[in-house]
Amino acid sequence: MPRRTPRTILDRQRTPRIFTKFLKSASICALVAGLLSPLSQTAAAQPASAPAAAAANDYCGGRCSDILPAGQNGNATLAEILLNQAFGSQPAHADDQLAPYGNLASGYSGLTDAKINDFFRDASFGVPADQVESTLKPAGRTDVTIVRDKKTGVPHITGTTRYGTEFGAGYAAAQDRLWLMDVFRHVGRGKLTPFAGGAPSNQGLEQEFWRHAPYTEADLQAQIDNAVATNGARGQQALADVRAYIAGINSYIDASDSGRYFPGEYVLTGHKDSITNAGTIEHFKETDLVALASVIGALFGSGGGGEVNNAISLLAAQSKYGVEEGTKVWESFRERNDPEAVLTLHNGESFPYATKPADPQGEALPAAGSVAEEPLVYDRTGSAATTTATGTSAAATASALSSAKRGMSNALVVSGKSTASGNPIAVFGPQTGYFAPQLLMLQEIQGPGLSARGASFAGLSMYVELGRGQDYAWSATTSGQDIIDTYAVELCQDDTHYLYRGTCTAMEKIEQTNAWKPTTADGTAAGSYRMQVWRTKYGPVTHRATVDGKRVAYTTLRSSYMHEADSIIGFQMLNDPDYVKSPQTFQSAVQHINYTFNWFYADSQHTAYYNSGDNPVRANGVDAEFPVWAQSAYEWKNWTPTTNTADYTPASAHPNSIDQDYYISWNNKQAKDYTTASWGDGSVHRGNLLEDRVKKLVTAGGVTRASLTKAMADAALADLRAEDVLPKLLKVVNSSPVTDTAAAAAVTKLSDWVTAGAKRKETSAGSKAYANAEAIRILDAWWPLLVKAEFEPGLGSDLYTAMTNNLPVDEPPSAGHGPTGSHAGSSFQYGWWSYVHKDIRAVLGETVEGGLAKPYCGGGSLGACRTILINSLKEAAAKTAAQVYPGDDLCSAGDQWCADSVNQRTLGGIKHNKISWQNRPTYQQVVEFASHR
Repeated sequence: MPRRTPRTILDRQRTPRIFTKFLKSASICALVAGLLSPLSQTAAAQPASAPAAAAANDYCGGRCSDILPAGQNGNATLAEILLNQAFGSQPAHADDQLAPYGNLASGYSGLTDAKINDFFRDASFGVPADQVESTLKPAGRTDVTIVRDKKTGVPHITGTTRYGTEFGAGYAAAQDRLWLMDVFRHVGRGKLTPFAGGAPSNQGLEQEFWRHAPYTEADLQAQIDNAVATNGARGQQALADVRAYIAGINSYIDASDSGRYFPGEYVLTGHKDSITNAGTIEHFKETDLVALASVIGALFGSGGGGEVNNAISLLAAQSKYGVEEGTKVWESFRERNDPEAVLTLHNGESFPYATKPADPQGEALPAAGSVAEEPLVYDRTGSAATTTATGTSAAATASALSSAKRGMSNALVVSGKSTASGNPIAVFGPQTGYFAPQLLMLQEIQGPGLSARGASFAGLSMYVELGRGQDYAWSATTSGQDIIDTYAVELCQDDTHYLYRGTCTAMEKIEQTNAWKPTTADGTAAGSYRMQVWRTKYGPVTHRATVDGKRVAYTTLRSSYMHEADSIIGFQMLNDPDYVKSPQTFQSAVQHINYTFNWFYADSQHTAYYNSGDNPVRANGVDAEFPVWAQSAYEWKNWTPTTNTADYTPASAHPNSIDQDYYISWNNKQAKDYTTASWGDGSVHRGNLLEDRVKKLVTAGGVTRASLTKAMADAALADLRAEDVLPKLLKVVNSSPVTDTAAAAAVTKLSDWVTAGAKRKETSAGSKAYANAEAIRILDAWWPLLVKAEFEPGLGSDLYTAMTNNLPVDEPPSAGHGPTGSHAGSSFQYGWWSYVHKDIRAVLGETVEGGLAKPYCGGGSLGACRTILINSLKEAAAKTAAQVYPGDDLCSAGDQWCADSVNQRTLGGIKHNKISWQNRPTYQQVVEFASHR
């Protein structure tokens, strides 16, 4: 086991006064020993002598649990970083939730309610007297106390005044995530590289998010002013809460700076001097929180985009098949309202949104071959001009302009009618990737108008964003409905002027230059570049093209653009015990959140669901799938460009429900007729993995916390392709005897794997080797080969390529996942499994609802299709493990388990061990309330 340093010592470890080369000194042990001299006791939390009072406002009865790997403590002094890098030792509470989280993969089969907290942690309010690790009154305040528990080090913040409570929340956040908060306020401003170094990953991160939200400081402030001005007393309270929260953050910055126990990354990145302590840790300000919110919104709450790619693929289909037939083919792949798609609201309710208009109006489709992406980066120097750097920029651009947002959470909620206790049960949480330190952090906050425990994004934890209240719990998944539209603005005069309502208008140029130099933390050579975005009334320019012989710029307009701060009101309400008292008031609260999320609720009697987001009311005839002309007739209804406000669909038009027998969500389609922006809502979706298991439990009845958790954990190890599609593929292959020796051997291995349950699971806990490893290797190699062999001959290479730009062919565990990187756990969200499933079933003569417009595998011939599958299978089976899993900076080539493994991607100096792959939420709750107020 890695050694751990007690937290009360951690906070007293000084930044070193002598520092030469990071981890290269021969006398590192002596150096580290010299760094552990304690500060005065006033700098750190003290062991408590008085017991914490039992929580009288907790109605969960000990049946609320949660988990958030790797651990609560995300700050580390330089001494701790050195110890971690040299010996693998971990600061206290830095990784103590990683092992229980990881162990569920091998331990869920024997799970009982009594064993849940072997894999989760008790999420009751308060801290038992014998479990109090420390008590702190931050900055000597008498109106707030931060108690941390021994098991996890989670802060339990109790205030007697609202200001003091929020001050404590800010102080605790800085104790646990100061460095991370600083990193992400710079990401949100597109200034990560000057702050943290010019590594290509840093370049890509700042480029992707700055393209999404290129705000000036004035823009950030205006969003605060608007949120306050339009929300009455709650807006004023939110501003007061933010100011108190920031005061707490800055108080910790000052204390840790003077006491020299600030995060060691500030020294490693050159912001602080290890000898003189010279240098500054910048205080936080209100606009920093808006910059942070813009990053979170871009990652998880902004459905839409991709209209230009949609147009390109439609034109390719029409070029291949003609306009009428090509449109039918395109629509069949788009699956806007597939009758076989798994639904969160499964009782037949219809919520029409972004549906295909009968007579599309205002479409501005580009001339073939005329589309060019708008450059973001200019004037590259040094390491910014390398092939790696330019490749990273291309990937960041593709991710920013895509409609496919990855890795976004799941939920399983069962009504009390089907549970053993008669109380609803929920197992849910956000799937936000894995980082060290984690993007999310845990806390309990109790004060006037505040009573909640759960997770919040670091730097935005003035309220709990996902968690539980006194007698209810809530969580969210990313929904992905379309709140982003693409407009074609006609250029006039030159490339930087456009027609706005008949007037030639200058675009606004937003730019900034970033430069970096090598540091101890990041040795990337010096470099620089300038980022430039042209903004219009219709949003930032993303592409240039020709439409109907006219030169245009394509722009992207998001309903939450310039409104990143608005959702604070909804989160404030969720934390207010006097507001949320029922499923109806819960739905009312989340209606104030303008990001695109599916929200789930459970108390002791009821469950509920609501889909949030500012869904713009589009002009009649506008098809949200494609670019439209930037003309008044095609603008959002009552759109005001100066504030980017418009009419939005009413709450009743959003998918919503109370007390459905069960709910599942894994970023699947919400309801009938409700079109999501991303592709892939067809007959096979990872949501099916939950639907099949939960439906079976509900049918049997007597659902428990353990059985629902087991259903989630079982789905978390399932290979979607193997469970839902591979049996159909094997049926085609086995339609005649397989005489080829190599093919027959592969078929046997795959069949045995399906029979065994189609899991990607270790042979035993900690073996770092999969059962059925050969079958897994074969399918990983076969899937992209079979999809190409099945579809490209019929579609042609141009259309096939265009379609893969809309929807990637595959997303196995070893794949990269956009901003969250590889080794991110989340898998099987986007892929061609539904297309294969429908096409193969058609070949087999089975009934297919919402089938593809044309047959593809062997042109619909069973024999020809079988030949294609066998030939591609033989090619796949011949690939070595090293070819299928080529290795990366964490794994050697051919290491299958490692290629899949979940790794906490380092955003600071502390590293953690990898864990076996699981496809599950990063933060997860298991809740069953026993009573209600």
